[in-house]
Amino acid sequence: MSIFTQTKLLPSPKHHVHTLCHSPILRTTVHCSITTTKPMPVQEKLVVEHPRLPQLESSPDNARPMLNDPSLLSTWSHRAWVASGCTTVLISLAKSVAGAANSHIWVEPILAGLVGYVLADLGSGVYHWGIDNYGGASTPLFGAQIEAFQGHHKWPWTITKRQFANNLHALARVITFTVLPLDFAFDDPILHGFVAVCSGCIMFSQQFHAWAHGTKSRLPPLVVALQDSGILISRSQHLAHHRQPYNNNYCIVSGVWNEFLDKQKVFEALEMILFFKQGLRPRSWSEPSSEWTEEAETISQLADNFT
Repeated sequence: MSIFTQTKLLPSPKHHVHTLCHSPILRTTVHCSITTTKPMPVQEKLVVEHPRLPQLESSPDNARPMLNDPSLLSTWSHRAWVASGCTTVLISLAKSVAGAANSHIWVEPILAGLVGYVLADLGSGVYHWGIDNYGGASTPLFGAQIEAFQGHHKWPWTITKRQFANNLHALARVITFTVLPLDFAFDDPILHGFVAVCSGCIMFSQQFHAWAHGTKSRLPPLVVALQDSGILISRSQHLAHHRQPYNNNYCIVSGVWNEFLDKQKVFEALEMILFFKQGLRPRSWSEPSSEWTEEAETISQLADNFT
């Protein structure tokens, strides 16, 4: 708003007569003008926010293992237990060979070893089925193995990243406490032929398992030849275990028992018995969740692991 003032000095009403008695008339004209200025709207900056994905809390259940994860590395304790397990197996094998040489019998110890090899595959399947379907991380004695195998279903490729002693130490500990007393208690070459091969295959079953997740180009030629001949479990045979419905091909030494056990539905029968007798429901009956869904190893994941 602005105000302009204009002042004019006019003569008195008596024209052309100026006297001392009459003072001039002061006339003031006020001109008002109002200008309203409408303020311009303030332009707000347009900010585009990217949608935020829900962040998962870091926990052992959902944290993807990294290649440099300490849980994949071998410790001196792991190496000591593997050395102990191998020593007990070699003692049993040596006593079998020495006893066979002294008694001049070779067929029986060899056949006993073959039986041990076949039963080791069956034992690996039964054990694998049990820890895949029952118990949890808090289960006494077997909790760590159960948790590890559940994580293995989510990230199967991690078994190929585990160092040798890290992968075998748990079974090596069991073999040490089981076979060592037999080494001192018996000298029968037939018994030791069975014990040496069976316990050795059981202890190394996790390594056979790891090789079944490897690629031929990265495996030693001897291992590839043993897999192709069916002496060791192959990747093509073990692959079915990591596909829905996750209830078959449990044996991981040679896999010779897998076809029979799956066709005869042996494990399914055992699951029914445990369910109706004990009320225990196996995990394989449930709809596969993210914990059972394989997460493939990709180049981007490998890159993330190094960051």
